[in-house]
Amino acid sequence: MQPGATPGLSAIMEINAMQYTVIFQPSGCQAMVDSGKNLLAASREVGADIEAPCGGSEICGKCKVKIEESCLAGIGIHSKMVHLSPVTDKERKMLSPEELADHYRLACCAQIYGDVLVVVPEQSQALKQVVLEAGTAREFRINPAVRKYYVELNKPTLADCRDDFARLKEVLQSRFIQLDKTMQIDYKVLAKLPDILRQGGWKVTATLWNDSEIIAVEPGRAEKAYGIAIDIGTTTIAAYLCDLTVGQVLAQDSLMNSQVRYGDDVLARITYCMANDDGLAKLHQTIINDINDLIQKMTTTANVNPETVMEVVLVFNTVMHHITLGINPQYIGSAPFASVIREAVNIKARELGINIAESGYVHCLPLEAGFVGADNVAVLIAEQPYKQDKMKLVVDIGTNGEINFGNKEGIFSTSCATGPALEGAQIKFGMRAAPGAIAQITINPETQEPEFEVIGADARAALRARGICGSGIIDAVAELFKAGIIKRDGGFDKNIRSPRVRKGTDGKFEYVLAWAAETALGQDITITQKDVRAVQLAKAALYAGAKILMRKKGVDKVDAVTLAGAFGSYINKVNALVIGMVPDCNPEAVIAVGNAAGEGAKLALFDLDKRGEAQAVASVVHFVETATEADFQKEFMDAMFLPHASDRFPHIDPILERIPRR
Repeated sequence: MQPGATPGLSAIMEINAMQYTVIFQPSGCQAMVDSGKNLLAASREVGADIEAPCGGSEICGKCKVKIEESCLAGIGIHSKMVHLSPVTDKERKMLSPEELADHYRLACCAQIYGDVLVVVPEQSQALKQVVLEAGTAREFRINPAVRKYYVELNKPTLADCRDDFARLKEVLQSRFIQLDKTMQIDYKVLAKLPDILRQGGWKVTATLWNDSEIIAVEPGRAEKAYGIAIDIGTTTIAAYLCDLTVGQVLAQDSLMNSQVRYGDDVLARITYCMANDDGLAKLHQTIINDINDLIQKMTTTANVNPETVMEVVLVFNTVMHHITLGINPQYIGSAPFASVIREAVNIKARELGINIAESGYVHCLPLEAGFVGADNVAVLIAEQPYKQDKMKLVVDIGTNGEINFGNKEGIFSTSCATGPALEGAQIKFGMRAAPGAIAQITINPETQEPEFEVIGADARAALRARGICGSGIIDAVAELFKAGIIKRDGGFDKNIRSPRVRKGTDGKFEYVLAWAAETALGQDITITQKDVRAVQLAKAALYAGAKILMRKKGVDKVDAVTLAGAFGSYINKVNALVIGMVPDCNPEAVIAVGNAAGEGAKLALFDLDKRGEAQAVASVVHFVETATEADFQKEFMDAMFLPHASDRFPHIDPILERIPRR
């Protein structure tokens, strides 16, 4: 039966009995949806609310969505436009020909007859994502790669008819002796140089990059120099617009990485590049568009002309590094996981299509090895565990987690595929942090009744729950364990007598966190056995990686734990220990530092010496490919238990001893 055809009664019954996978991005919400239901209704069911002021009566045209046509091998679906009902006359009136050609639909009009990946553009999102950009303030030296030099030149005469560039270079080098004697000038600047010199009456400000290349010349005196630091995560992107002359952040912004529509993790994106002829080109352009969107938003906020931004510093994991630079990431995905380059890279922004000064530069911090990339190097130069005596575990929690362990006598690092579960994805009612997300949970061990906090709710306005974000799912598993509802192996205790513990539609046990009347979905929000397993898999990957690094270092305890990443700032650190996300440590020595990768990117933007430090650190950190370690599987399986199969957690023994035994 083709969508849009008129089916008979038996065909209708057959179609209505079918369900299809619908994924909404960037929220990450995913569900099996009955055939024939429209996208707007489906979005409400899963908590991926789409703006629809008319209530879905097909008259406002606000619920615009884009259908991504692609084969998503990592997810196991093939999204096609023909999996929806045909475009209606109302859609043709309310959508432009360009939008229709670009696979836009109105969610209220498009009925589902197959698997689809739905991208909800920002203007159609009823809920705005909550992404933490801030980190811990750090001292730094103002020593940027971009500097401005004001000079006054003598006009050319018949007696002195040197060329314009030679005249400018001679004055710069004579007045500022630190400048490179082999100074070059960017071609784009050279093309404008004669006009600018004469418009400025031979009084100009030259902008130099690394004191070796002229990348801008402005008439008269100009003092401000601007740069941008960007942390490109697998799931989120955080950016900072900075005044390089005073070391000040003028604006910051963030958004969800639009590449999530092609897969939640780096392996899915590698697979997408391999499975689609234009896969790399699509992913590359998607991330460049995100970068340009952030640049436009921040410069508008700070009233700064984007053409006066002279440098961008980028940090990312190895796969994001390759895709952002338009390099095939295929070979990182299999042993020996070799990247195309590890050292720092400097590229003209115009070559990547990044909308700053056309002669400006993009600086990419160096990579370590395997999937451990420049973002981890940025975390290290921000936290500097290599300058400390304490044995510190630094964990950057994300879809692709990075782990560092050691002190000034040496640092070991690794990466682990934690997956998106800890960020709310691949959880039945999971969602990313947004208004309506359950973020904090406690469960009474005697009554098995929960209490929870919802993002966006306050004393003045109640907000019904729409789903569970990453910090909430960690709390949920920890609280279920502390209440004795799930056992050490993660399985539900079948002897629990509570209306909240029941069998789900899959025949497996689940816990009702919020009854339908308490939600905005009109259905119960539950924690399923599958959800618990997803958290166990993610936390076991982190724990096993940490244990192997500890063994490589020859120690059996951790002095301090640093949780980096925006997600780490929301985690209940005691509950993180309860589920065994990290080895035992005094909870007071567990700290969250926010987006340390973004902080490291800013440090490298403000201080050239930090780039040298980054290169040195990247070359001396001992990378460990934990997956190839002989005992990794044993460590991983032991870490699947709550908090662990055999390792003790003396710092939280009082909590573990109070768990009901039935």
